[in-house]
Amino acid sequence: MNLDTIIHSPPAGQETKYIFVLLHGWGANYHDLSSLPPLLDLPHCQYIFPNAPYAHPQVPEGKAWYALENNNHGIKESVDTFYRWLLTLEDTTNIPLNKTIVGGFSQGGAMSLDVGLQLPVAGVCSLSGYLHFEPKADRNPFPPTLMCHGTNDPIVPIQGARDAKQKLEGVGVNVTYKEYDMAHEIIPLEINVIRDFVLKQINQ
Repeated sequence: MNLDTIIHSPPAGQETKYIFVLLHGWGANYHDLSSLPPLLDLPHCQYIFPNAPYAHPQVPEGKAWYALENNNHGIKESVDTFYRWLLTLEDTTNIPLNKTIVGGFSQGGAMSLDVGLQLPVAGVCSLSGYLHFEPKADRNPFPPTLMCHGTNDPIVPIQGARDAKQKLEGVGVNVTYKEYDMAHEIIPLEINVIRDFVLKQINQ
């Protein structure tokens, strides 16, 4: 499987120095997060928005990384595909993985945690995400990880994020964890935290 993408390059005259890969959630598509670049306003950043490989069962034009309605069918294939795709990024962009941030929203956040924590990326960013796997202490070090979640989230309840934080820290992941008075969404205050996290990891 290949992944279709939308790419937002830096403004004319700005060299690309790092990459921010952002994965959409279940039922959305690669357009869903493509409004974030002007809000994040990250200098020298190339944003890449992959499209999930599976059609959503109810939403026209919607995509899924795997079938939530069918025992997570397709999850192994998507994880393998995204993993291999990330390994090709340096060849296609001339930007190494240690200058790449992997992030996502909801199901995309779960994918970013699963795959991003397997690789020497600069950081992982899970927004309203969750764990669909049991983390193991098999990497040292893990990439620094940002988790942001709404206390009023009706789709991915906050306890799932709290449990994920505890499990990840238990295997040695350095987690920056933020809770907000919000539902299943991304709010302006969160944007500032994401921006600061990305710049901190890239500038280290």
